[in-house]
This record gives sequence, structure tokens and C-alpha cells, in this order.
Amino acid sequence: MTKPSEISFDGSLKQCMDAADLTRDLCHDILTMIENQNGLESSNEALVQQCRKQKQLNAMLAKLKDLHRLTIMAGREAKDATSEARREVDRLHLQLQNLYYEQRHLRGEVTACKEFPHKYTSLPLVSEVEFKATHPEYSDYDSHTLMIARLDNEKMVREELEKRRKDLMIKKQALIAENKRRKDDLTSLDDQLKKFIEVCVFRPRSKINIANIM
Repeated sequence: MTKPSEISFDGSLKQCMDAADLTRDLCHDILTMIENQNGLESSNEALVQQCRKQKQLNAMLAKLKDLHRLTIMAGREAKDATSEARREVDRLHLQLQNLYYEQRHLRGEVTACKEFPHKYTSLPLVSEVEFKATHPEYSDYDSHTLMIARLDNEKMVREELEKRRKDLMIKKQALIAENKRRKDDLTSLDDQLKKFIEVCVFRPRSKINIANIM
């Protein structure tokens, strides 16, 4: 059991305990004086001292009542302050739990974003080693900036290839048109040769006007 001397008191409670100790001592003194009389007639000095002790006791009892009332009021105020502090602690604890929940949610979102199958991860990009070899100015860049540079380089290369493809397609279409024209010319020439051969076969002795046949 905790001893009274081991209890930590505030100001009002300590005053109340000190007054109780003094009141107890006065009671002991009065009881001792009464016991010492042993039924004998008390002297005037003893009666005066006993009366003085009794007045002191009455004053201490009145003071003890006031201190007791103040102590109860202080206890109620301390209880109210403790309840308010507990509510504040509960509010902060709930806020902390909400922050933990939000932290877990954000970490999950970050993980999902990192594991999301982005399209650029499936692109046949030039390797970092090869890219740094051809672009040494990016050697000291971080991985994020380096990936952006590789994507920009891939875009530039593909745009250049697309431009060359379109130019080649234009040349191809021109060659196809040229081949078709020559093919038509050859077909027309075959028809003219056939007519010339027919004229030569059926009219060997006549003078053939080649200009008319052609």
C-alpha cells in the first residue's frame, strides 16, 4: 500500500493534509490532558490551556472544512481537465490513425503506379549503354531523365524513318507509274510490230508505207 509520504500532492491537497495533521495533534494533546487529570480537579492553568487547545481545535476544524471543500473543487477541476485532455488525446489518436490509413493508401497507389504496365516499357528502345555511348552528355543523368531522353530520341528517330518511308513511297509510286507507262508503250509497240509483220507477209511485192503502219 502506498504511504501518505509517497503520494504526490498539489498545493491545496497538501494544505489540507497539513491541517489534518495539526488537527490530529491537537486532538491528541487534548486527550492527553484529559487523561492526565484522572478524575482530579484541574487547576486554573490547566483549564485555561485546555480551553485554548479547544479553541485552536475548533479553528483548525473550520479551516479543515474549508480546505476540504477547496480540495474537492480542485479535484473536480482536475477531473474536468483530465477528461478534456483525454478527449484531445483521443482526437489526436484518431487523426494519427487516419494519417496511417492515408499513408497505406498512398503507398498502395504508388506501388500500383510503379507496377502499371506502361506502353514505353514494351518499346524496343536503344539500351542505356548504347544510348550513353552515342549521347555522352546524358551519362550523369538520373534514370527518369535518361528514360525521357531515350523516348525523345526514339521519337525523333521514328519520325525521321517515317519521313524517309513517305519519301520512298512517293518514289515507289512514281516508279510504278513510270513502269506502267513503259509497259503500255511496249504493248503498243507489240501491236504495231504485229501489223507490220502482217503487211510484210501478205503484200511482199508492194511498196509498204511504214509511216502509215506506225
